Amino acid sequence: MVARDLAGRELDHEAIVVGGGQSGLATAFYLLRAGVDVLVLDDQRGPGGAWRHAWPSLTLFSTAGFSNLPGTPMPAHDGFPPAAHVVDYLEMYERRHRIPVERPVHVERVEREGTPAGTGFRVRAAAAAGREGREWRCAHVIAATGTWSAPFVPAYPGRFTGRQWHSANYPGPDPFAGRTVAVVGAANSAAQIAAELIEDPDVGEVTWYARHAPRWMPDDVDGRVLFRRNRERFRSIAAGRPDPGADSQLGDIVVLPQVRRMRDAGRLSATPMFNSLSEVDAEHLIWCTGFRPALGPFRGLLAGAAADAGADEPVAGLHLVGYGDRTGPGSATILGVGPYAKAVAREVAAAVGKTGR
Repeated sequence: MVARDLAGRELDHEAIVVGGGQSGLATAFYLLRAGVDVLVLDDQRGPGGAWRHAWPSLTLFSTAGFSNLPGTPMPAHDGFPPAAHVVDYLEMYERRHRIPVERPVHVERVEREGTPAGTGFRVRAAAAAGREGREWRCAHVIAATGTWSAPFVPAYPGRFTGRQWHSANYPGPDPFAGRTVAVVGAANSAAQIAAELIEDPDVGEVTWYARHAPRWMPDDVDGRVLFRRNRERFRSIAAGRPDPGADSQLGDIVVLPQVRRMRDAGRLSATPMFNSLSEVDAEHLIWCTGFRPALGPFRGLLAGAAADAGADEPVAGLHLVGYGDRTGPGSATILGVGPYAKAVAREVAAAVGKTGR
């Protein structure tokens, strides 16, 4: 049956998911189970989402058994799985569930079509590799673009004359052999990168800058504990109870083995944050200062909603999945995204008259 919008016009798909990482795949899994005609558009050259760009030594905070997307468990791994294991898992997941993905497709803009109330969306993609720009029409669109492509760097006065990096493009210690490095940030990425650089004998002096002293989690706490806390928060919110919030007593930094070695050896300690870039005496500066939701293609829709009724006003037919606390506790994690993906798929299925399984 051909999908149509509320005005009876033919659509290319009932739903389009923008983003083929863990959030996009989990949502597509549930949409397919519900019988929804869905297409995933991904701007990467292969499966794996942002995990394709992780630095070589990056690992999950949880074991494989606590790192599953709905429908298929992650294959076993001794210890915390590295990014390469996650990429292999997402590739297998996509193939096993026959998720329809087109890549590389860079979505530039998503526009509302029809009446002010809206009858659907037009998804426009940029021209690439000698191919003209493309577009698709759909009744519902799911933003699952994550945050990796929108790294955040705070503004500071002064001037830094060396090379600047971000954890989004940190390549491992090799480029820093014989060089001095400043690492900025007070959470996991900064601690992990600083520890790796400090332990590498070829890297020059490393200075770790943070706005406050490191708040270490207990050594026996990892992603499994964090997942349980996020699931408690999800259940409270779903039941209409107040969000109990993150457990502030746990701290900010998971003490992974390399981090523990450098901390316990007294080599991993933070220096108070600088006030000006001119104070940073290093050849390289690595910002580990987080990310923002990569919602560029949807900016016009979200800006319109903000202008009409406030920044949190939902846009009918537009659904966001996997953006951390913006979309729900734990929603940016592999194991935690499932309930949110399922809820969005149910909403879309109901709107297009599908029940599925």
